Amino acid sequence: MPALIGCTFVVLPLIAMLVATDWSNFLPLITSESSRAALALSLRTSLASTVVVLVIGVPMALVFARSRLPGLSVLRSLVLLPLVLPPVVGGIALLYTFGRKGLLGETFEVLGIQIAFTTTAVVIAQTFVALPFLVISLEGALRTAGERYEAVAATLGARPTTVLRRVTIPLVLPGLVSGAVLAFARALGEFGATLTFAGSLQGVTRTLPLEIYLQREVDPDAAVALSLLLVVVAALVVLAARGRAIGGAP
Repeated sequence: MPALIGCTFVVLPLIAMLVATDWSNFLPLITSESSRAALALSLRTSLASTVVVLVIGVPMALVFARSRLPGLSVLRSLVLLPLVLPPVVGGIALLYTFGRKGLLGETFEVLGIQIAFTTTAVVIAQTFVALPFLVISLEGALRTAGERYEAVAATLGARPTTVLRRVTIPLVLPGLVSGAVLAFARALGEFGATLTFAGSLQGVTRTLPLEIYLQREVDPDAAVALSLLLVVVAALVVLAARGRAIGGAP
């Protein structure tokens, strides 16, 4: 019974959204110029942020799972902090770091580089909130897999990079894929940090969640249609990646 209640709690709002959708105007609502621009921007920036998350998140997860350095638990807690921070707080932190008067922003301004309120700011905001999802997923997979296969490979003369490429990554591939999917989905749905740090400029920083928020004030039918579109896109990504992860599982 509790499981049924939990499933109903998640599924019922989705059904309510389906019921509230203006199906007769659904296609015109989701194919308007602003909607197409917002969706394309969301997909591009979410993909870019996921790549960044993979590049910096995989080494971080390896360090957290395999290293015994002092103070690592404190650093890990700080890295995972965006999981519990309100997104708008993350946006303010990024603004005071990379904004024109921010900690690093003034240096970038001198170099002629502006980050805040640009597409780059969207990618940074999405990376900030999505990174912990990959790190915590991959770290868990690494801890579960253990180190025995890596140790055997090392005793046979394999270099660390070879061990990583031929043993570690294949061993934790389902966890890596799951983490990447979670990061992509979190980036796709990011709102608060993006609005605070990047603003809402059509075609530049206005992602689909921001477009939904704006449409809610002027055209509720369009907001519902775009919300359903975002749900469908996210569900397809998760299902496709889940199938890939299951197929790659030993």
